[in-house]
Amino acid sequence: MKVKQMAALSGVSVRTLHHYDEIGLLVPDTLTEAGYRVYSDDNVATLQQILFFRELGFPLKKIIELLKSPTFDRLEAFELQRNMLMAKRVQLDTMIETIDKTLQFERGEREMTNEEKFKGFDFDSNPYEQEARERWGNEAVDKANKNVAGFGKDGQEEMNRIYFKLAELRQTDPKSVGAQEAIGEWYTCVNKMGDYSLEAFAGLGEMYVADERFMKNIDKFGEGLAEFMRDAMKVYAGK
Repeated sequence: MKVKQMAALSGVSVRTLHHYDEIGLLVPDTLTEAGYRVYSDDNVATLQQILFFRELGFPLKKIIELLKSPTFDRLEAFELQRNMLMAKRVQLDTMIETIDKTLQFERGEREMTNEEKFKGFDFDSNPYEQEARERWGNEAVDKANKNVAGFGKDGQEEMNRIYFKLAELRQTDPKSVGAQEAIGEWYTCVNKMGDYSLEAFAGLGEMYVADERFMKNIDKFGEGLAEFMRDAMKVYAGK
């Protein structure tokens, strides 16, 4: 099938398929004399595998590395993906249960402890750690992990509290007093884990939107939160 048919079948945009071809992630088995990409059934199977990896948060660079490995086994990869998705489903079920309990609490139908409000959120695991080590080296990542570990459970709860606070403000002007006060709390919070200048803080905000993995995690607290935080962080740094 040609690229438009492949896009219609998979839901992946033509532009994305072109990009996958350019970086060597998914190269069509056939290229006609006229320059049209023609995908085989094997290409379809590979794209399915790629999309499972993407859903699980694997960066494209890592997927390329996996698929091109001489030891790569498609069946083993599916088993791995299934196990990871099962674990993800357990977490999502827990979070849905937390939402249901929260709705009952907000309606005055039940009591709810603060601990129960955050059941299901898991920010301890870092699926991008290996990628970070490849980019910045072991020393930098070990130092960052040490800072995060020192932050502790109380620190994590503080992060969540600020996320929720910002989520409630995300429909307001990022320049407003309330938004700037909240983002100021976020600046103080992130500097407990690292050393961010105002310029670096603004750059961090840009990354929240530029990297779809960060956006996806942040927007769990409220759709559009990542973009709101980016804009508020830029204003804060400018002041």
